[in-house]
Amino acid sequence: MTVLVTGAAGFIGFHLAKRLLNLKVPVVGYDNVNSYYDPNLKRARINQLELISKETKTNFTLIKQNLEDISHLNTIFEKYKFKKVVNLAAQAGVRYSIENPSAYIQSNIVGFTNILECCRNYNVENFIYASSSSVYGGNTNLPFSEKQGVNHPVSLYASTKRANELIAHSYSHLYNLPAIGLRFFTAYGPWGRPDMALFIFTKSILEGEPIRIFNHGKMQRDFTYVDDIIESLVRLLNKPAVPNLSFKTEMPDPSSSWAPHKIFNIGNSNPTPLMEYIKEIELALGIEAQKQYMPMQPGDVVATESDTSSLSSWIGFKPSTSVKEGVKKFIDWYRIYYQK
Repeated sequence: MTVLVTGAAGFIGFHLAKRLLNLKVPVVGYDNVNSYYDPNLKRARINQLELISKETKTNFTLIKQNLEDISHLNTIFEKYKFKKVVNLAAQAGVRYSIENPSAYIQSNIVGFTNILECCRNYNVENFIYASSSSVYGGNTNLPFSEKQGVNHPVSLYASTKRANELIAHSYSHLYNLPAIGLRFFTAYGPWGRPDMALFIFTKSILEGEPIRIFNHGKMQRDFTYVDDIIESLVRLLNKPAVPNLSFKTEMPDPSSSWAPHKIFNIGNSNPTPLMEYIKEIELALGIEAQKQYMPMQPGDVVATESDTSSLSSWIGFKPSTSVKEGVKKFIDWYRIYYQK
């Protein structure tokens, strides 16, 4: 059964498509391969998927197109009759959403709604989509739980991700579409995004440039290794959302519904202070970073920490890769890929 993975040239989408092909599951990847960050890295990921496709004799098809083109999406759904869809395509990045808000509305709202329209029109049986830990916004009650309110976003990016959750719930209610929203917590690992801290720090340290440390280093993140995210996604593909028959409308639980819609955190549940994270990068590189301490950036938050008990209960898996192990794997890949 062919799975549609949107954002297949992206970080998480690439790793998911790779894992599915190795499991001999055919994949259609959908990606516009835009220039938000280095398109050469995206093309290298695609080349890897094509190689794995040949090795495993499992079909991989890349469709280079925007989700905003609803007529093209309809053609693809009509051709492949997908039963499982994973939507990882989005305009990413908190800071860029301040500079270019229209890109987020087009991709994260218009494109997302187009995918939902196709899913309901072509009777998709399991729709999984990327949300973000950024929806927790101004919340300071750690760890973040799906049962908390998330009505105070501090970036447009976060607002579009919260909008995705609300729109998906509406479709689940109106059309009985099983849908699962995943709040990813600071994903990292090999083939990662160049706009993320691990990539930026590694590049700067190797080039002898200072690294900028915001909020003077007084931050912590729930860094989540990509393989743990992919294991969660693969298990969720085989366990779609179902209605919560015990849902109480007088005391609504934000994490579930009378409709077949669920929201899960995907995080390591072991937040790491930023300065400890930098220390692991320095140890793995064998180089001490030049540090430039900066004030807090607009749209950023001081700390994240995930409560993943709901995810663990649903799929019997809990992310657990240590930062030490994950950072080393990233740097091993980086040195090989960039010949550093």
